[in-house]
Amino acid sequence: MRRVSAFLLGVVFLLASMQSANAQTPEPKTVVRAVLFYSPTCPHCHLVITQTLPPLFEKYGERLEMVGIDILQEEGYRLFLLALQKFGLTEGGVPFLVIGEVYLMGSKEIPEKFPGLVEEYLARGGVDWPDLPGLAEVIAAAQAASPQPTFTPAPVSSPSFSSSAPTSVAPMPTETPSTLRIEQPSLSLSERFGQDPIGNTLAILTLVGMLIALGVGVFLAFFSRAAPPAWLGWTIPVLAFLGLLVSGYLSYVEVTGTEAVCGPVGDCNAVQQSPYARLFGVVPIGVLGLVGYFFILGLWLVARVGRERPVEVWATLLQMALTVLGVLFSIYLTFLEPFVIGATCAWCLTSAILMTLLMLAAVWTGRPILQRRWADHKEKRTLSV
Repeated sequence: MRRVSAFLLGVVFLLASMQSANAQTPEPKTVVRAVLFYSPTCPHCHLVITQTLPPLFEKYGERLEMVGIDILQEEGYRLFLLALQKFGLTEGGVPFLVIGEVYLMGSKEIPEKFPGLVEEYLARGGVDWPDLPGLAEVIAAAQAASPQPTFTPAPVSSPSFSSSAPTSVAPMPTETPSTLRIEQPSLSLSERFGQDPIGNTLAILTLVGMLIALGVGVFLAFFSRAAPPAWLGWTIPVLAFLGLLVSGYLSYVEVTGTEAVCGPVGDCNAVQQSPYARLFGVVPIGVLGLVGYFFILGLWLVARVGRERPVEVWATLLQMALTVLGVLFSIYLTFLEPFVIGATCAWCLTSAILMTLLMLAAVWTGRPILQRRWADHKEKRTLSV
C-alpha cells in the first residue's frame, strides 16, 4: 500500500457518519456522494459549511457523504484546477461543489440547488463520487488510513482539526475562517500573474496611473498657479456618488457572501474571497470605501454651504487629505491584486480610478486655500523669529 501523500493534510472528510444518536438501522444502500472545494479563509465557503450543509447531514444521515478539499493546500489547489478543466472552465472560485456530473459554485447557487440535487439523486438510487481527476486516489488513500473516519467538530480556538482518524485525515472545519492559519500555495510571481493575465495587466496599468496622479497632485498643490476650471468643483459630488454606488455593491457582496457579478475581465470573486477583502480580517474593504466616499461628499457639502471662513477652510483641507489617503490605500490594494492574490476585481479598479480622479479634483480646487494657509503659516513663523 503506497504511502499517503502529504496532501491528505488538506483533505477533509465530511462523511455522513455524523450519525444521530438514535440511528440504529443498517447503513442504507442508497448513498449520494459529493465533493466540496473550499478555502478556510473564504467567507462564502464558511456560509455553505456552517449553514447549508449541517441541516442536510442531519436530514439524510448516512445517505449523504461528502469529501472537502482545501484549495489552500498545494495538492488541493492542483486538483481544483483539474476539476475546472474537466468542466471546460477557464476560471472559477470557491465554494465549488461537484455532485455527479453537475457543478455548483458560490454561496448562492449551492444553497439553492444542492438540496434538490440530493433528493433527485436519492430518487435515482444514489450517485457515486464524481469522476474528477485524482479524486479516486485521494479517497482510496484516506480510507486506507482510516476505514471509518468520524466527524468531530474542531474547537473554535484551535486551527487544527479534531478527529478519531489519523492527523492526515480531518473533518470539515466548522469554525470561523479567521481562526485558521493556513498558508497560500507557493506560486512564483509569474505563475500568480498568469492566473489572470488580462485583468492583472489592467491592474498594473491602473497602479502606474495612480502613482503618476499622485505626482501630479503634489505639483498642483504646491507648485502650480493655474486656476482650476469653474466646473471642476462639481465633479467631486458626481465622482463621490459613483464611488458610493461601487463601494455599496462591494459592501453588499462582502457582507452577505453573495457572488459578485463580474465582467469578461478579471475575477472579482477570487479577490472578494481572499483574506485581503477585510481590513485586519474584520472590516470589509467595501464598507471602508463606502464610509470614505460618504465623508468626502459630506465635506464637499460643508465647504459649499459653510458661511464662516474656518468651516470652509477646514472642510476643504480635510477633503484633500482624505482623498490622498484614499489613493494611497487604493495603490496598496491594487498592488495586492496582480502580485499577491493573482486576480483582479474590475469593481475594485473602478473604485481606485474614481478615488484618483477625486483626489485630483479635490487638490486642484482646494489649491488656493492650501497655498494661502501655507503662506500664512510661513509668515507667522517669520514674524515669530
